[in-house]
Amino acid sequence: MEAENIKPWLFQVEPLEGESLSHFLGRFRRANDLTPSGLGKVAELGGAIARWEKFRFNPPPSPQQLQSLAVVVGIDADRLTLMLPPVGMGMKMEPIRLCGACYAESSCHKIEWQFKVTQGCKLHNLSLLSECPNCGARFKVPALWVDGWCHRCFTPFGKMIEGQYNVLHSSI
Repeated sequence: MEAENIKPWLFQVEPLEGESLSHFLGRFRRANDLTPSGLGKVAELGGAIARWEKFRFNPPPSPQQLQSLAVVVGIDADRLTLMLPPVGMGMKMEPIRLCGACYAESSCHKIEWQFKVTQGCKLHNLSLLSECPNCGARFKVPALWVDGWCHRCFTPFGKMIEGQYNVLHSSI
C-alpha cells in the first residue's frame, strides 16, 4: 500500500450547544494538532478555515464546502450550519464578545454573541464583554481560546461575571 493512499485518523470533537464555528474549529484543530492551513488542506478548502475562524463569511460557506468539512470533522453539515449566522443576520467580526456567566456554564463561544442585533445575554440579562474587565485586553478570536482565560492577565472567562452589568439597569 502506498503512503499517499492512507487516510489520516483524526480525533472527533463534539460540538457544544450554540457554539460558534470559530470556537469549534479551534477545538478540533488543537485536538488533532492541525493548523488552519493544515485543516484546510485535509478538507480541501484551502484558506477558508482561516477566514471562517475570524468570522469572515463573505462569501458564506457553500453547501459543498460545509460537506467537505463535515466529512473531515465527523459531524453533519446541517450541524455545522447551526454554527454559522443565519442568512441575513448581520455579524460583528470585531470586537469578539462573550458572556462570562454563559462561559462558566458551558466553556464555548456562542455564535449569537457576534450578531449585530445582540445587545446582551438574554439568558443572564447581562451585558456582553468585548474586553477583559481586569486588564482591558480585547478578546482574541474564539479559535484561539485554548485555556478559557484572558491572554494578557489570565483572568478566567467564567470569572469575568463581575465585569458585566445588568442590561436592564444600563438603559435607565
